[in-house]
Amino acid sequence: MADKTFGAHGWTPERIGRLEGKTFVITGANAGAGFQAARTLLSKGAAVVMLNRSTERSAEAVAKLKDEYGAAAQVSFVRMDLADLDTVRSAAAEVLSDVPRIDALICNAAIAQVPSRQLTKAGHESQLGTNHYGHFLLCGLLFDRIEETAGRIAVVASLGYKMGLRTIQFDDMNWDKNYRANPAYSQSKLAQMMFAYELQDRVAQAGKNVEVYVCHPGASATSLISTSGGLMTRFTWWLMSKLPIVQTAERGAYPEVMCATENGLEQRALYGPTGRMEMVGPVGRGSLEPYAYDNATMVKLWQRSEEETGFHWAV
Repeated sequence: MADKTFGAHGWTPERIGRLEGKTFVITGANAGAGFQAARTLLSKGAAVVMLNRSTERSAEAVAKLKDEYGAAAQVSFVRMDLADLDTVRSAAAEVLSDVPRIDALICNAAIAQVPSRQLTKAGHESQLGTNHYGHFLLCGLLFDRIEETAGRIAVVASLGYKMGLRTIQFDDMNWDKNYRANPAYSQSKLAQMMFAYELQDRVAQAGKNVEVYVCHPGASATSLISTSGGLMTRFTWWLMSKLPIVQTAERGAYPEVMCATENGLEQRALYGPTGRMEMVGPVGRGSLEPYAYDNATMVKLWQRSEEETGFHWAV
């Protein structure tokens, strides 16, 4: 049943007040939903720091945003590749040096449906390494700065979390055996969700002042599949994007902007479209499968993530 919290039309950016003096850090913000989220936040007077892999595309994105919102628009980028944990550490150090406050960190960047098994520099399966481990480390490094502002972390997940094993295969997290693009992607998104829900518990136990939310964009016409999927996946998605079951990247950004700005949201929840199959339609609170916050699995994944990234959280 559709969530009626925000009325028949769901949550929209009209609900956001002015955001002068607030700063939002977004991963993967030079295209797709991340770029649209940056646009929306800038339109409300916020400052946006983009953490992107491509210097060239980031410069183009900054130029576009300054064209739209004026030369004084507070938008900048720091180069970071989530698949390379050394660049995550250096980007976080640069942010901590140059960005005095973080009102929300939006973990938006992802790769999807990588056709053949690849490993990150640290030896992790590429989707798990990029989508989960990279963000796990980044959130840990920036956590204290976020807490200083009583800020938020918004994790952008995917309905794909339902399409795989529905748990974490701890005995073969790198898919040395039987690699398949979709289950590996699904596990990476489930890992991101479990990280967020476990972080909620740890924040509550430690009495820290950070809110953590999880959302998904639904079926949105972003560049995600076209940049990392295989040829057949890209073609199928191109065909789907011409149908009404796929919405714009701008609408796909609504859930993450909502999680970064809206008051009164519930933390043990999954926000996104509430229409057909929860892929399109009004944005609100959707359904959430209980295995996504299975306590024993979340704790084990957290410990494993600390080992794999070499970063031990203070919460």
